[in-house]
Amino acid sequence: MALPFFYQEAIDPDQTIVDLDGDTSRHVISVLRMKLGDPVHLTDGKGLLLTAEIMEEYKKKCSVRVTASRFIDPRPRKVTIAVSLLKNNHRFEWFLEKATELGVAEIIPLLSERTERQHFRADRMKNMLVSAMLQSQQSWLPVLHEPVAVETLIRQSSQQQKFIAHCIDDEKKNLGDLVDTSLASQVILIGPEGDFTAAEIDLALLQGFVPVTLGDTRLRTETAGVVAATLLMVK
Repeated sequence: MALPFFYQEAIDPDQTIVDLDGDTSRHVISVLRMKLGDPVHLTDGKGLLLTAEIMEEYKKKCSVRVTASRFIDPRPRKVTIAVSLLKNNHRFEWFLEKATELGVAEIIPLLSERTERQHFRADRMKNMLVSAMLQSQQSWLPVLHEPVAVETLIRQSSQQQKFIAHCIDDEKKNLGDLVDTSLASQVILIGPEGDFTAAEIDLALLQGFVPVTLGDTRLRTETAGVVAATLLMVK
């Protein structure tokens, strides 16, 4: 049976005793009803994975003793999904959860001309990522950037493969046919419900972004983000 996973943002890889934070302590003792000697996994979301056992079972301050430590290498390819913020916050959070489960390295919220929602709660969004990382038992937390204007991102992107998914009838290729697994990084732009503007698309093409299709049907933004992440990650 897999050991329960917990997140501790700052862990010294050389320490042998770790004091869990208050929320984690309460979850371990009050929710999971774990006892002295029970084993757990701890990760800092940056590749460090500790195996430990409970040595103090206080719900406000649970301590664990490290019994093993190892570093999990990151995936060989760095996939970045740049996706427009959505008017419905729950749908954007659903995307964050699924992208994390798939192992995406970076997520960049986009602000385009047609983006309907500008508000962004970074703390809540990070908690969503942490929960999804732990649920899928990974040791790397995606980097969640602050929202950025799509024009700024287009001009600053330095990934080796750059894609843009849009709905305008034009010559586009299937994303799954274009992914080069020998390259170290890919990024894809996913627009808002009203799609990117023609000017935004033109700028992306001028900056080397390749127009792609994600299938034969028109997808919601959050669905398109998950489909794109799947096509980029499973190669």
